[in-house]
Amino acid sequence: MTHSLVCADTVSRVSSVLNRNTRQFGKKHLFDQDEETCWNSDQGPSQWVILEFPQRICVSQLQIQFQGGFSSRLGRLEGSQRNEALNKIVDFYPEDNNSIQTFPVPAAEVDQLKVTFEDPTDFFGRVIIYHLRVLGEKL
Repeated sequence: MTHSLVCADTVSRVSSVLNRNTRQFGKKHLFDQDEETCWNSDQGPSQWVILEFPQRICVSQLQIQFQGGFSSRLGRLEGSQRNEALNKIVDFYPEDNNSIQTFPVPAAEVDQLKVTFEDPTDFFGRVIIYHLRVLGEKL
């Protein structure tokens, strides 16, 4: 059965936060299920989110809700098992809208994921995400 894999013990890191204002725009807002909060990156050519899970997982889907105008034309999902180099799992191509978008992921057993957002739609390279969900199974 597929379910959300991000839990309280999942460690997350992001490439940047707008004006370093983690209280208003920090990474915790990616997973809080609150429609009013978001992660807002600072400007740059690409942005990323790294997730370190407390146990090995098998990823099957990635769900992302961007703010229209602040999405990415190309996303890359990479994964690894502890202390190994990241390997590309899949590229995905988000639409520039406010809808929750679901991207299928070829089955991959990992305990670390990196989601990279390249070619941002915003002129300054900012990315705004309201929800980020990793779906699959714990192993």
